Amino acid sequence: MPAAKTQSRRTAMAAAAAGAAATTVVSGATGFAAPSLRPAAIAPSAAAGQAGKASSSTGSTNGVSAAVSAVGSAAALAAAVSSSSRKQQVRQGKSKLTRLATATATDVETECINAIRFLAVDAINKSKSGHPGAPMGQAPIGYLLMAEEMQYNPADPEWANRDRFVLSSGHGCMLQYSLLHLAGYKSVSMDDIKQFRQWGSKTPGHPENFETEGIEVTTGPLGMGISNAVGLAAAEAHLAAVYNKPDMTLIDHYTYTIAGDGCMQEGISHEACAYAGHLGLGKLIAFYDDNGITIDGHTDLSFTEDVGKRFEAYGWQVLTVTDGNTDVAAIRKAIEEAKACTDKPTLIKVKTIIGYGSPNKADSHDAHGAPLGAEEGEATRKQLGWKYGEFEVPQQVYDTFRKHAAAGAAKQAEWNKTWAAYQEKEPELAAQFKRAVLDRQLPDGWADALPKLTPDDKGKATRLHSQDCINAIASTLPEFIGGSADLAPSNMTLMKCTGDFLKGSYSERNMRFGIREFGMGAVANAISLDKTGLIPYCATFTIFSDYMRGAIRIAALSQAGTIFVTTHDSIAVGEDGPTHQPIETLPSLRLIPDLTVMRPADGNETAGAYKYAVERSKLHSRPTFMAFSRQALPNLPNSSIENVQKGAYEVVECANPTLILIGTGSEVSICVDAAKELESTGAKVRVVSMPSCEVFRDQPAIYKNALLPKHVPKMSVEAACTSGWGEFADAYV
Repeated sequence: MPAAKTQSRRTAMAAAAAGAAATTVVSGATGFAAPSLRPAAIAPSAAAGQAGKASSSTGSTNGVSAAVSAVGSAAALAAAVSSSSRKQQVRQGKSKLTRLATATATDVETECINAIRFLAVDAINKSKSGHPGAPMGQAPIGYLLMAEEMQYNPADPEWANRDRFVLSSGHGCMLQYSLLHLAGYKSVSMDDIKQFRQWGSKTPGHPENFETEGIEVTTGPLGMGISNAVGLAAAEAHLAAVYNKPDMTLIDHYTYTIAGDGCMQEGISHEACAYAGHLGLGKLIAFYDDNGITIDGHTDLSFTEDVGKRFEAYGWQVLTVTDGNTDVAAIRKAIEEAKACTDKPTLIKVKTIIGYGSPNKADSHDAHGAPLGAEEGEATRKQLGWKYGEFEVPQQVYDTFRKHAAAGAAKQAEWNKTWAAYQEKEPELAAQFKRAVLDRQLPDGWADALPKLTPDDKGKATRLHSQDCINAIASTLPEFIGGSADLAPSNMTLMKCTGDFLKGSYSERNMRFGIREFGMGAVANAISLDKTGLIPYCATFTIFSDYMRGAIRIAALSQAGTIFVTTHDSIAVGEDGPTHQPIETLPSLRLIPDLTVMRPADGNETAGAYKYAVERSKLHSRPTFMAFSRQALPNLPNSSIENVQKGAYEVVECANPTLILIGTGSEVSICVDAAKELESTGAKVRVVSMPSCEVFRDQPAIYKNALLPKHVPKMSVEAACTSGWGEFADAYV
C-alpha cells in the first residue's frame, strides 16, 4: 500500500480514537470487543459488559453512524467512523486493529460465527487453494440466514416452499458448505469439508447445484448469482399469484443472495437488478458484501461508483449496515426492514473486512484468493479467541443450527397440512400443482397440440412456425413462461392466451425482459433451477445470443432446462448486414457440452424441436438452443415430429446413393433442389436433414451408419462457418 494511503488511514483512525468517549466498543450480538483506535498496531483490550444492539441505516448512508446501547450496569459507546471515503475507513489489515471474542451472553452466537470462519480457514488451508477472505467477512450474514431467518428442511432440500439462498460471490463457497454442514444437510459431511476442492468431492471450488444438495444454482462467474436470484424471486412471485388463495398459501418464501464488489462491477448485475426493480420483487433480499477488495487490491483502483444510489435508481430499497463484522443486531434489523418492504427488492449494503480476524492479511487481497497458511491460521485463532483445533466444532454450534433446521421441518409439516386442505377445497388447481410443480411431469397427450403439416401446405418462415408452436404449448402447459429481449414482434414469441408478467400481474406469463440478453438468460436459467416445474424460454436474434453466451454455457453446466429461442439465423436476415449475420454462432454453440442446438428446416421440424425442447426441459432439466429463419421455407417430404427426435433423417430417400447431401435449416430445401438437378445427370443422391447434430450423435451406431455410410461421399451445406462438419461429412459448403 502506498505510504500516503497508509498514513491517511492511520490519521483517520487517530481522529476516530480522539473523538470516542471510551476506549472499548462493544458490538452487537456477536460479542466482539474492539480496542481503542490508534494509528499503529494495538494490543487487544479485554471485553466488558453485555452486547448492545445497533441499528441499521437506511439509504446510501454517508458520514457518521453510531450505535449506543446499555444493558444492565454495563455501557458501551460506538466509535464514530466515517464511511464517506475509502481512505478514511477504519480497517484491520495493515494497521492490525485487533478484536477478541467476549465472554458474554452472546458466546454461542459468537462461536457459531467463528465456527463458519474456521471451517473455511481450515478447509482452504488443507486444500492449499481457495478464497478464505469472503467467508470470514460474510460469516455473520450466513449465520443469521441459516440459524435464524431462512425456512428450510435439510431432509427435503427441494421442498417447494423453502427459502432460496444464492452465493453470488461463489468463490467464497466455503461459507455455503460450512452452513450446509452445520445445518445438517447430508450432502456436506465433515469429510466433505476436508475434501474441499479435491477431485470428485461434493465441495468443489465453486458451488455446483448438480453436485451438492442444498445448492440452488451454480455460481462462479461473478454477477451470475445475483441475476439467478432475480429469476428465483420471479418464479416465487408467479407461482404465488397463480396458486395462493386468501385462506390457503402454498407459495410464500424469500430469495436471499450475497454478492460482492465483483458482482456489482459485472454488467449482468445491472441488467438483472434493473429488471428486478422494475418488477418490484419484494421477496428478493440481496446482501452487498462491501469489503472493498478484489484481486488487484482495493476497489478504489477502478470502482468508485455509489452502488446504493445505483440500486435506488433501479427501484430497490437500500439499507446500510456500517459494521458487518460484529454487529449482528444491525444485520438482523436490516433483514426485518427488508421484509417489511413488500413492493421493492432490498439491497442491504454491509460493510465488512475481508479476512476478518486475520492479523496480517485482513483488508488486503492476500486474503482474497489464497490460503491464510498454517501460521496465519493459528494467529487468527488467537486473535478471535478460538480455542478449538482444526475442523473442530463445538456441539452447541451444531445444536444452534440444527434447532433452526428442525423448526424448518416443522414449518414443512404445517405446509403439508395446508396442502392437504388445498386439495380438498381447490381440486382442479391442486391437480395442476401436483402435476406441474411437485411431480414435475407433463400431461398425457400434451404434444398432440403441436401443429402438423404436409408438403402441400404453404411454406413460411420457421420463426412463424415457432410462434404457432409457442401458442399451442402455452394453451396446454400453464407452466410455460418466457419472453423476448425487446424483440417479441420479430422473434414471434408472444403467447396470446396470457398477459404480461409485470408488477401487479405476476400470474401472467409473457415476460418483458427489455434489451438485456445476458440478464434474461440468467433469469430464465433460475426459473428452471427453482425446481418447481416451470418451463422457461427466452428469445432474441441468433447473433445476439453472443450477449448471453455465459448464461447459455452455465445453463448447460448447471442442468437448467432453459429453451433459448432465436430467429434470423443466417445471412438471410434482410438488409441489416454483417453485424446481424450469425456466421460463426451456431458452430460455436455446438461446442458447448450438454447443450442441444436445433435448426429446423420446416414446420414439422419446428414442432419436433419444441417437443424435444419441452420434454428435455421438464423431464430432464437440460437446455435447448433453437435457431429459426426469417425467410419463408417450403414444407419438406418425410419431415415429421418423430424424425426430429432422431437428430437426422432422410428427406429425399435413396437406397444406394452415390452422394449424400446433409443440410440444416434453410439449406435443406436447397439440397433437395440440388439433388433434383444432380439426378438429371444420373447421380443417385440422398438428402439428409440434420436439425440437431447432438441428438443424431446419441443415436445407435447401426442407425447412424445406415443413414451416413462411411463409403459414400458426403457433403454438408449450411449458411455458416463449416467448422465441426468433418465429423459427419467429407466436404463442406
